[in-house]
Amino acid sequence: MKTTNIFYCAILLFLSTACDSFLDENPKGSLSDNQLNTPENIEKMVIAAYSSLGNDNYVSGSNALWPYGDLRSGDAYKGGAGTGDMGDLHLMESYVYMRDDVGYLDSKWYRQYVAISRANNALGRLNLISDENYPDKTKRIAEMRFLRAHHLFELKILFKQIPFIDETIPAEDYITISNTVYSSPEMWEKIAEEFRFAASGLPEDNEAVGRANKWMAKAYLAKTLLYAAYEQNEKHDVTGINASKLNEVVELTREIINSRKYALAGDFADNFLCETENGPESIFAVQHSRNDATLHGRLDWGAMLNYPMNGEYGCCGFHSPSQNLVNAFKTDANGLPMFSDFNEVSVSTPDDLLSHNIDPRLNHSVAIPGLPYKYNPEFIFLESWTRQPEVYGAYMSLKEVVLPDCPCFEKVNPFMSSSKNRDIIRYADVMLWQAEALIELGRPQEALPLINALRERAAGSTDRLVDVQGDYTGKFKIEVYKPGENCPAWTQEFAREALRWERRLEFALEGFRFFDLVRWGIAAEYVNAYLDVEKTRHTYLVDAKFTKNRDEYFPIPKQQINFSKKLYAQNYGW
Repeated sequence: MKTTNIFYCAILLFLSTACDSFLDENPKGSLSDNQLNTPENIEKMVIAAYSSLGNDNYVSGSNALWPYGDLRSGDAYKGGAGTGDMGDLHLMESYVYMRDDVGYLDSKWYRQYVAISRANNALGRLNLISDENYPDKTKRIAEMRFLRAHHLFELKILFKQIPFIDETIPAEDYITISNTVYSSPEMWEKIAEEFRFAASGLPEDNEAVGRANKWMAKAYLAKTLLYAAYEQNEKHDVTGINASKLNEVVELTREIINSRKYALAGDFADNFLCETENGPESIFAVQHSRNDATLHGRLDWGAMLNYPMNGEYGCCGFHSPSQNLVNAFKTDANGLPMFSDFNEVSVSTPDDLLSHNIDPRLNHSVAIPGLPYKYNPEFIFLESWTRQPEVYGAYMSLKEVVLPDCPCFEKVNPFMSSSKNRDIIRYADVMLWQAEALIELGRPQEALPLINALRERAAGSTDRLVDVQGDYTGKFKIEVYKPGENCPAWTQEFAREALRWERRLEFALEGFRFFDLVRWGIAAEYVNAYLDVEKTRHTYLVDAKFTKNRDEYFPIPKQQINFSKKLYAQNYGW
């Protein structure tokens, strides 16, 4: 520490003695704001807006949703070196001590609005240039509104009441825009309007992988309308479900499915490997990179804490799947989920996985001691690879990581990451959005083949789940629902339970679970039931408690309320 202080003092001394000579130099040249409004420079600003998708940071405001969607839903524990390591994440996981001055929340809010400002900057310049001078103008405007809507969507599901700022508002007027100009339902409409506009102006295929296209916009519009359909009051209670919005979800998702542009990947694993990224199932993904002429490329910093503590990696043991989640992958004698009693007997060892029926998606999602790590039969995951198993258990998340010999892997000492993409919307999501809308519309029979298609894909995704002898690493048994044969009648109530269970297993540890629970209006009951059991397994959760009508959303960050000179209103319950 002393060496570091001396170093900084030397730098400050150098600057204080050298500033005069720096200031005596005349500037070599400068660009006016108008000079930036050329096709070449506007294109660069469009790219800068896209780059915000990958402007992640592991210590503040991660764009990866696992801290917000997995830790708060009961799918994962924080991990790391005890509750004080990245302590803001512990507050998220335990709820009861969450505050409005938590730095992680302020940083997330700030980063999202910086990304929005990039899109707005590009839009402001696009509006000033002619189609003749910039033939891609219409398409680029649609792309920027798509990106702006994406960032608004994430803010909306995290903070509920947010300000809407577009390119028509001068920067000096930002401070005058309240987060309650639009009600919560009206803000959903504003976000939907952005995606509608994008869908109308985007081509079916854009010129580069990762750029927004018509189908991405339609998919995101369907997601927005599905969330908006579950109408909430001020206290965040779900008071009704809007059938008109659900019908539009069905139509939009049907368009996407009928386009045949996307399909389920043949193997579930293909969604989580560098060598198969941007595959048939990937609709919208953050495009990461390395060896791109920058220092460390555009690595996935959101996953940088989530690697094991062994020699091949080194740090940091975060994002530890919960025992509750692991147990949820058990299946009954018919190969179906154990809805009511899944959590009564735990599975935790290789022998357990060979003596209980298991949905194979468990081994794709969770690293379990004694089993191959990330599909390498000779690379066995050990409990010693975890940071504090006595606190957070001995599991680790698998989907976001890569093997140390992967060409996309890179160490950024003392951390590590990769250029593997992060999917924001998969085709499987589109299928389950349609199934959910159909069930809530009272048409559960139409949802059955959609849910079964995912279960069929899971059943066929076992080729990589083998040991060095080529034997399966689990007693994999998963079947489709056959009403009247292996399950009760496919009523709306039973179909709803099956749909919600399927979403949990299909998207386990991808960061979406908590937002599903809030959308369905069951977060408080679900999370507190989870905590009642977890307190007996992990003493650090003894005080944890979800407060209904408060914890469905984060508080508006105190720094942002102060910045707005108290113009921003705080969320209910805070």
